[in-house]
Amino acid sequence: MELRTDQALIAEWIEPGSRVLDLGCGDGTLMAFLQKNRNVTGYGVEIDETNIIQCLERGINVIQSDLDAGLSDFDEDSFDYVIMTQTLQAIRYPARLLNEMLRIGREGIVTFPNMGHWKCRLQIALQGMMPKSRTLPYEWYDTPNIHLCTLKDFERLCRKANIEILHYTTVDYAHRTSLGMRLLPNLLGEIAIYRFRRSGAPVRTEGDIQ
Repeated sequence: MELRTDQALIAEWIEPGSRVLDLGCGDGTLMAFLQKNRNVTGYGVEIDETNIIQCLERGINVIQSDLDAGLSDFDEDSFDYVIMTQTLQAIRYPARLLNEMLRIGREGIVTFPNMGHWKCRLQIALQGMMPKSRTLPYEWYDTPNIHLCTLKDFERLCRKANIEILHYTTVDYAHRTSLGMRLLPNLLGEIAIYRFRRSGAPVRTEGDIQ
């Protein structure tokens, strides 16, 4: 089973034998890999019926649920890791969901498209219009992404919410990383990947935000 680069990076952060909840788990590729290669236990949460069927075919325990309804069905400290990939920007109340992730999990991992990427900045500056890119392909009026942000925006929210950032990195549309993205992540990274927990001020491990 081959993972995308972003999924492989996430998998490296997961300790063997952990309890994992994957929010918006899609077709279950990541959870299936973690079960086989990291011996994890846990669940996926998904709303799309086609994806749910694929999860079941892969042997994933999956729950059909709308994340905007919250995570009240899960008890505190039920999981070691709560993962949410490419979903944060489509959630109605992202700050509340981040807090819920850390209520039920020891650590959280999220990925989201970076609105601070240089192409987005250039389109706004030169065209005066909401940007479109490979990671943000929709028009402003039909996009599912209702809370777009940059890396700086996300880190600011973490500081306000008393969330400590443990690791972060960025990848491009093809889920590849590079030296440039490590040096200037907010300018060159198209997709952000963050690992965090409840604690004090954020701790960065890769470069400074530009």
